Amino acid sequence: MQPKMPSPIDVHVGSQIRLHRKMIGMSQTALAERLGITFQQVQKYEKGTNRVGASRIQGIASILGIKVTALFPGGLSVSDHEASSGREGRALEAFAVSSEGFALNHAFTKIKNVNVRRRVVALVSALAAAGETQSDDTPVPL
Repeated sequence: MQPKMPSPIDVHVGSQIRLHRKMIGMSQTALAERLGITFQQVQKYEKGTNRVGASRIQGIASILGIKVTALFPGGLSVSDHEASSGREGRALEAFAVSSEGFALNHAFTKIKNVNVRRRVVALVSALAAAGETQSDDTPVPL
């Protein structure tokens, strides 16, 4: 018997919880304490392993300072929704909620010089075009 796979909606809601939590710099433990649950339960919500009940969604949205609709696929604006549709949009969303993606986005927004930001984009684009395929355990020189 195969284990039950999480619903794509549960996974999406969980990833949005994680994204919004990280955007305000809140830890899983802090969110869990405010909700009166364990951080492991927050982890399960964020992975989509466990479904989030309606009252808990309301509580999470309130703590994160967002509308409940921001956690659901339909909660995006029309242009955001169009940008997040399809494979590329899902990959972008998965990257944005990853530790690396969040750190890169956070650091990038701190760069005030437009020319430096453009150079960073050009560097990343050049690396992508070159098909950089080093494994995760291969050291990358800085």
